Amino acid sequence: MTISNSRPARIGIQLPEVERVVRWPEYRALAVAAEDSGFDSIWLGDHLLYRGDGGVERGPWEAWTMLAALAAATQRVVLGPLVACVGFHPPAVLAKMAATIDEISSGRFVLGVGAGWNRAEFDAFGIPYDRRVDRFAESYSVIQPLVTGARVTYQGHHVKVDDAVLMPPLRRPVPIMVGSNGRRMLELTLPTANIWNTWFSEFDNNAEGFVRRNDAVTHIAQSVGRDPSTIERSACVLVITDHSSDERVPAEGVTPLGGSPTQIAAGITELHEAGADEVIVVVGPIDERSIRTLAESVAIARGT
Repeated sequence: MTISNSRPARIGIQLPEVERVVRWPEYRALAVAAEDSGFDSIWLGDHLLYRGDGGVERGPWEAWTMLAALAAATQRVVLGPLVACVGFHPPAVLAKMAATIDEISSGRFVLGVGAGWNRAEFDAFGIPYDRRVDRFAESYSVIQPLVTGARVTYQGHHVKVDDAVLMPPLRRPVPIMVGSNGRRMLELTLPTANIWNTWFSEFDNNAEGFVRRNDAVTHIAQSVGRDPSTIERSACVLVITDHSSDERVPAEGVTPLGGSPTQIAAGITELHEAGADEVIVVVGPIDERSIRTLAESVAIARGT
């Protein structure tokens, strides 16, 4: 396994999605606990509705509204969607939303983007599901220049904007993180995206698997003329702090990190050394106790 990473390690955490019903006061408390515990970032999934076997329905709160509230309730952590489905909003409006949360957070927002995958929510909310990558490509052609301060006129098959501009002026160019391992998605985004992110099941939750995914991103970046060293790498890692909880049941073939704070820290460090500039913890159960328990692992992984 090739191991090399000279950038400082960052550690984030994903807040609850549909593991249980979580009300606003708990979200605020979890975000504050994450700051207190030394995490660098907090993330929310962007989904509308899940429909499972037996008619079970679950859904999180609307992610952008929640992110705006969390931006106002925190002081230090970076925050963003993990990742935003660009099909849920007109692209220029989504860019406007990103700029607004970046303003509320004083420049702590990262715009994570993806094409979406959960057909049930598209159908339920009347959002077109067909040709998702084509739609993403057109939307990204509008979003990326807008959040870097450009004016945009674009005529596509799915998207049209006429001299769109974000006003008031941006605080700064909003960084974009692409959440995908698909070759076409990466070829579309790596010429301009700031960060690439992958989910733990895509690399078997271990450093060796991450190296393979990371190398593929490097090769695609080179093929589209981008210096790979200018793209930050982000990995979501599954951690279980309480095996009596059923909030996170690992998929077959995925071994979660666990054990002592030192063991968890070692797994995070291995991913960083394998090339992950940021490791985003997906923890089960995701509650304040888990977040504060992980503070020791965060400190050990940083050598503090």
